Amino acid sequence: MQVTIREMLYEYPANKKPRIMCAADAAAEAKFISEASKEFMVCFYLNTKHDILAREIVSVGLINASLIHPREVFRSAIHINAQSIVMVHNHPSGEAEFSSADIEVTNVIAQAGEVLGIELLDHIVVAGAGYKSAKEERLIRSVVKV
Repeated sequence: MQVTIREMLYEYPANKKPRIMCAADAAAEAKFISEASKEFMVCFYLNTKHDILAREIVSVGLINASLIHPREVFRSAIHINAQSIVMVHNHPSGEAEFSSADIEVTNVIAQAGEVLGIELLDHIVVAGAGYKSAKEERLIRSVVKV
């Protein structure tokens, strides 16, 4: 599927807010990027019931890399008053495995979310027909509270 700039931020209608309760739900909602030829990072912004308020393409990368920073991830989350987020990105290689850079970004975003009070529920890699969940793989380090 071809992804266009018009789809960068999509707010779901009040009566059609799908719910993300597990990694499979998020992977299904992000199917539109699973076979893209470039890396796309999509954030789903959720309310307290885990209904999707909006989704946003926060980064478009190259065939094997993507630049991402917490400010891109949390800008819209703050604006629409999201309680939590789920990040999903694709691997054009077809391999749904986390790279060391993916793990590092996941934990930077989790720490930033802790400071902002917006929880990172999961980071999912989609590729072809498969996906991997950072939460299920236990790759998200818990933030130590002081």
